[in-house]
Amino acid sequence: MKDVIALLKNHRSYRNFDENYELKDEQLQEILAASRQAPSWMNGQAYSIIVVKNKKLREKLVELNPSNPHMLHSSVFLLFVADLQRTQLVALKQGVDYAVTDSLNPLIIATTDASLALQNAVTAVEALGLGSVIVGSVRNQIDQVSELFNLPPYVYPIAGLSIGKPTVEMQVKPRLPEKAVIHYDTYQAYDYQLIEDYDQTMKKFGEARETKLWTKKFADYYKEPRNVHLNDYLKKQHLL
Repeated sequence: MKDVIALLKNHRSYRNFDENYELKDEQLQEILAASRQAPSWMNGQAYSIIVVKNKKLREKLVELNPSNPHMLHSSVFLLFVADLQRTQLVALKQGVDYAVTDSLNPLIIATTDASLALQNAVTAVEALGLGSVIVGSVRNQIDQVSELFNLPPYVYPIAGLSIGKPTVEMQVKPRLPEKAVIHYDTYQAYDYQLIEDYDQTMKKFGEARETKLWTKKFADYYKEPRNVHLNDYLKKQHLL
């Protein structure tokens, strides 16, 4: 148990991989098996995983998202998609309505299922002594990514995962203070100073890719609409 907890607390994201390292089929199957064993609502398993080995496909992914070249240089890239098509086929077979657009709940269920499977994959990768990085920005070009992988209605990309043998050591990134995140029995107000203190913690940590204070980064991100095309895309996929 202590080894598992230590592994989880030691999580790092890696973006630099040995391009000559070949992931063994047994390793990939271990990762996929661990991922598929993740918890899911009602055992619905409302997700699918696309294993992307093809170099041409991965080159196209990087063309769409040039800030993440590791999608090409890693040993393998996994694309996790929320998948409500499987249960849509069940509804057709059973001859019943498929009311997944009556509320956001099915969308939340599928997103959660896919995210839990993704996290299991990350943990399995690290247990094998390898590294990975989650790529949420595949949603920035969601139409093109969906077309690239022939995603049918009721399916949409959640995030990708680059997996490989790291070539650059990373440090464990500090998290927000416990008092800013953990609440007991009820949601409690916290001192904003905790967030300002975290700004200084991250500044001292000094990760090169972080060019702004944590507060500035998210103030800038959320001050204007983002991914406004996502609603239209989800409607096109019969999910809204």
